[in-house]
Amino acid sequence: MTLTLYNTLTRRQEPFETVEAGKVKMYYCGVTVYDYCHLGHARACIVWDVVRRYLQFIGYEVRYIQNFTDIDDKILNRACVEHSSMEAVADRFIKAYFEDMARLGIKEADEYPRATHTMNGIQRLIHELENKGFAYPADGDVYYAVRQFAEYGKLSGRKLEDMQAGKSERVNVEDPEYQKKKDPFDFALWKAAKPGEPAWESPWGAGRPGWHIECSAMVRDRLGDTIDIHAGGADLIFPHHENEIAQSEAVTGKPLARYWLHNGMVKVDGEKMSKSLGNFITIRELLDRGVDPMAVRLFVLTAQYRTPIDFTDEAIAAATNGWHTIKEGLLFGYQYGKKLGWGVGTGDWGLGTGNIPIPSTQYPVPNPYIERFQEVVNNDFNFPGGLTVLFELAKELRREGNIIVHEGKTETSPDELKRQWQTLVTLAGVLGLEAKIEAEPDKSNGLSDAEIEAKIQQRQEARKAKNFAESDRIRDELQAEGITLIDSRDGTRWHRN
Repeated sequence: MTLTLYNTLTRRQEPFETVEAGKVKMYYCGVTVYDYCHLGHARACIVWDVVRRYLQFIGYEVRYIQNFTDIDDKILNRACVEHSSMEAVADRFIKAYFEDMARLGIKEADEYPRATHTMNGIQRLIHELENKGFAYPADGDVYYAVRQFAEYGKLSGRKLEDMQAGKSERVNVEDPEYQKKKDPFDFALWKAAKPGEPAWESPWGAGRPGWHIECSAMVRDRLGDTIDIHAGGADLIFPHHENEIAQSEAVTGKPLARYWLHNGMVKVDGEKMSKSLGNFITIRELLDRGVDPMAVRLFVLTAQYRTPIDFTDEAIAAATNGWHTIKEGLLFGYQYGKKLGWGVGTGDWGLGTGNIPIPSTQYPVPNPYIERFQEVVNNDFNFPGGLTVLFELAKELRREGNIIVHEGKTETSPDELKRQWQTLVTLAGVLGLEAKIEAEPDKSNGLSDAEIEAKIQQRQEARKAKNFAESDRIRDELQAEGITLIDSRDGTRWHRN
């Protein structure tokens, strides 16, 4: 079961082979922190979170880096409107980012480099590009000479001669920046300071970096010359990732990344999400409506990660129903484990409210569910296919739970049910799907177990005496207390609602 990935660079699916055996260096182009994160960010962060989890699950040691772009025109514009500073705006939305991602169950990256904290690496890289003839200064700016890099366009498949057609209609020849360039395709590595803007000293004068050079420098500083996976949204393929390759590989002479992976975009009711259309939805807005974060994760994972996904009320409702099914399966051990002799309960596991822990029990080998899960997910991170295994397990456990409630026994052996439940919890953990154990009902003002049993005994006596009115009264009284009675040939069982 070899893991194969679709590589944007080669346009084909390839076996996954890392630079260093057993280890993965992974970089995700993170967010520009000028506003709250939206559904597009949610999809990307969930996808790459699960990719990282899966790689760890199949045995890789993963070093996962995600950057913050904290110097940008949009950040500066917001700071100006709010009469604040770039740093204050960036800090506020970085804090908001972590709050939103925690609600979605996103594991934190190993490191979050910031562009403003990487100035030495940025300037060093620009200096090397200049020395190698790939960059030139122009009145305080520094530009990358695109035509000097023979492989420019290899990621996006764009050719300069094709892009040249009609370009004169899209540029303003009176623009001072355009006039500084030797070629219209050249892009800024360093921008001269403008009045009132934050600036850093450099050999080319006070200024700030261009967007593309930031990621090249952060990748190199944190992970080295060549990494295994460079990830991001499909909207970053050109020009951002194309320019990263040109910058980094011109200096090192080595591939920047072995595999370029890109997630598809999010639409809302079939339309591109945008503030102008009024369909712009932030993560916190969605979750504050009462949508379960796990339903959001499930919604994202039901689509192949490279394809566009359409957010609709119907889609999130379907994901919510799907999550309820999986959640029932995840809670199976907590609800029925003690009855099945597993020794599972709040007393035995020390569980209160919170996430169900992944069982540490070693599974019998082979485990057909885990084998099927890996076989399908190894096909270019086919998480929708992996979910079918989870739903199969969850539905089987739900069926057995209903049998326990209504018949007091199971059709499957307790050991097999335990294995199925442990497998479900483990695989759900790989996808970041975690059920919360609800707090025990407050019995301080309700009936104790002994009181319930006494009421049931009174009802049994009333039934023997054919006093059915009294029997019904006791049943109704218990029902009002949230206690459901189930009569069978083997006697009467009860459970709290």
